[in-house]
Amino acid sequence: MRAGVVAAAVLAAVVTSAPASAETAPRSATDGRVADTVVGTGTPASCTSRAVVRAVARGGLIRFDCGPSPVTIAMKRTAKVVNTSARVVLDGGGLVTLSGEDRRRILYMNTCDRAQVWTTSHCNDQAEPLLVLKGMRFVRGNSTGETTDGGGGGAVFVRGGRLRILDSTFADNRCDRTGPDVGGAAVRVLDQYRDRPVVVRRSNFTGGRCSNGSALSSIGVSWRISGSTFTGNRAVGRGANPARPGTPGGGSGGAIYMDGDDIHLTLEDSVMSNNTAREGGGAIFFVSNDRSGTLTIDGSRLIGNTSEGFETIPGVFFLGASRTITDSVVR
Repeated sequence: MRAGVVAAAVLAAVVTSAPASAETAPRSATDGRVADTVVGTGTPASCTSRAVVRAVARGGLIRFDCGPSPVTIAMKRTAKVVNTSARVVLDGGGLVTLSGEDRRRILYMNTCDRAQVWTTSHCNDQAEPLLVLKGMRFVRGNSTGETTDGGGGGAVFVRGGRLRILDSTFADNRCDRTGPDVGGAAVRVLDQYRDRPVVVRRSNFTGGRCSNGSALSSIGVSWRISGSTFTGNRAVGRGANPARPGTPGGGSGGAIYMDGDDIHLTLEDSVMSNNTAREGGGAIFFVSNDRSGTLTIDGSRLIGNTSEGFETIPGVFFLGASRTITDSVVR
């Protein structure tokens, strides 16, 4: 439902066995497609970290058979996408939580990482793999100390290919607490195929802690977000970007941190509340370096997002070509 207030007025103030045959393989509860791999054999105990890691490395459509009740799988290793996969779809059916146990990143895809197979000379601009996270929960991921491509991405790190997040939840994830450009307690994205936006639909981000962008963080990447909520995320760095003398840098974008040139953020029918940035942009920090980027907020509510240092409108720091806010509450 639309917020019903025009912003102008407001702003004024496991793999358990070989692949099953098409006749016997479980089908997705949401789209009817046959799974390429099924993690588990019907019990919670059969759904293990090892099985998830193997399934992600194999790729394709991955479903879970862990019993009828919600299950949490404690990840003992980070699951890594192999770049020869055309697609990797994790479909948890709303029942599966992957936990990093506050010790490790949960999921990693990097088309420029030779260890995950080098497939093209233009690794930062290739269409595949397509990574889809659907009906999943990612909790207690932690990428603190990770340095590849600048680190970040406490739950999920992506460079290259394409990423979609659907009907999923990210809670209590972490990444480095200081640094001028590190971010993404939940999700960090660098590069997408032909600069297409990352799609996020009907998903929730809560309790993230990182230097910057404690839900989502990106460099040179656009986002199209709809029907989603961002609550209680905190950018805890200090000194902004570039870092002020005598500070470690960071503290911007309580929920979302975006940096780059021709970048664009569209936020539709979403709620951002009670997010905090120690520096700029309690909800959103957006800097288009060449000032060509755009921010569009439609049918959304941004309420109670605290920018302790600086902002251009309540909860938002924006440097770009234009911002358009319609049918929304921003205060």
